[in-house]
Amino acid sequence: MSSLRPEASEVFVKPKRAYKSFHYRTKTTWSSARRGMLSAAERPNIIVGSPPEFKGEANIWAPEELLVGSLYTCMMLTFLTLAQAQGLTPVRYESEAEGLLENFEGKYHITEVKVRPCVTLKSEVELEPARKTMGSVEANCFIANSINARVMLAPEFVVAPPPK
Repeated sequence: MSSLRPEASEVFVKPKRAYKSFHYRTKTTWSSARRGMLSAAERPNIIVGSPPEFKGEANIWAPEELLVGSLYTCMMLTFLTLAQAQGLTPVRYESEAEGLLENFEGKYHITEVKVRPCVTLKSEVELEPARKTMGSVEANCFIANSINARVMLAPEFVVAPPPK
């Protein structure tokens, strides 16, 4: 009977990347009625309050708007970071978003956010790399990774007219 012995093999295990953790501190101070001041060190203050649907004022920022704005701002910054790594520099980036607040079993939730960025590029050659880059934005966006809402990304890409 022959002795079967497994051959020793070398296995290379890539070391795990060390990731940092970060803390973000803000403060909210109630001022009157359904209104307050959002502040953070070395940042401009933001007047915040309930939206009109919840007896608030229409001319001040509501937490729901700040949440939606945080999401699509993070998506923009993520796209720009990933695009830069690919050698892409958009000529322009604009985005609109709409969040849906729904009540389920007596509790309100932002259930979905539709994000519609419009990215202007220098040439048609950049269209496909930009589309590919945008395809990985949601998975790499810190805020999208932090919320339970369904995120729907509907980007539009255009080529800038040649300079005159």
